[in-house]
Amino acid sequence: MLIIPAIDIKDGRCVRLTRGDFNQQKIYLDNPCDMAIIWRKQNAKMLHVVDLDAALTGEMVNFLKIEQIVRELDIPLQVGGGIRSLDAVKRYLDIGVGRVVIGSAAVTNPRLIEEILKIYRPSKIVVGIDAENGVPKIKGWTESCGMKDYELGLEMKQMGIERVVYTDISKDGMMQGFGYESTKRFAELTGMKVTASGGVTSSDDLMKLVDLQQYGVDSVIIGKALYECNFPCQELWYNFEEDICIDHNFSTARKK
Repeated sequence: MLIIPAIDIKDGRCVRLTRGDFNQQKIYLDNPCDMAIIWRKQNAKMLHVVDLDAALTGEMVNFLKIEQIVRELDIPLQVGGGIRSLDAVKRYLDIGVGRVVIGSAAVTNPRLIEEILKIYRPSKIVVGIDAENGVPKIKGWTESCGMKDYELGLEMKQMGIERVVYTDISKDGMMQGFGYESTKRFAELTGMKVTASGGVTSSDDLMKLVDLQQYGVDSVIIGKALYECNFPCQELWYNFEEDICIDHNFSTARKK
């Protein structure tokens, strides 16, 4: 089970939201690249980076911040947030991003997926399905679409998409556990590779996720639980590696 730390960028800073609500955000570091370095020091093998501003506007507001992370790290980045054109995909992959996540555009412009897959391998493209009660939501989780989550997944699979990042919105950022049943149901019904996202809070949640590997769930994105140091080994790292927190800003932010 590959664990992928999440970095959400808004107004150039590293933040976490609760259930995708832009009015409920907590700032952890002013420089997202510092956050990326921290997760790499904690042995991350991949990072999930989201441009929250782009998710709302469609403009690649934090492109330079993401490019800085790519330059500084020796592990692949998975990037999402407002990627709604072939040009946006090309810009990210050209700077060395490992794979891009297409969210809203998979619903509003499915032909884009076909165009992308004519040029890039399926391993470079992931579709993000963020669902609430089984219904995908788009445009920064502000609008619902007219189909079920698994229906969207099967449509994408037919086009050639192999992997989905599946988020149960009702669990995201709540620190109350992840959507086990919704994730299992989606994986079973689609037969796709699935990266689980949203709500993972503890080691117990990770053990439950292992049970879903038989259905194709092979990785998990973790956000707030890592930022709030919910895993016992994290405190040891912070106590014995003085340079793990850039200027000690992160250590201060997580205590606020």
